[in-house]
Amino acid sequence: MKMEGLKTIRKKKGFNQLKVAMDLSISREALSYYENGKRNPDIEMLCKLSDYYNVSIDYLIRGKEFEPK
Repeated sequence: MKMEGLKTIRKKKGFNQLKVAMDLSISREALSYYENGKRNPDIEMLCKLSDYYNVSIDYLIRGKEFEPK
């Protein structure tokens, strides 16, 4: 599953993949795989990404915040 919001928020913050990967202690390739849907992060990594960018996990996955119906 491609994580729609992950690349968007990284670019909005003006970060490159290497900076984010180093800050999170993962490889740049792993981050690229997450952004492009080649690999799915586990729940622990989703929480780290959510905290790092200060957005919800829903935003990372869908590219928008949760909206109740």
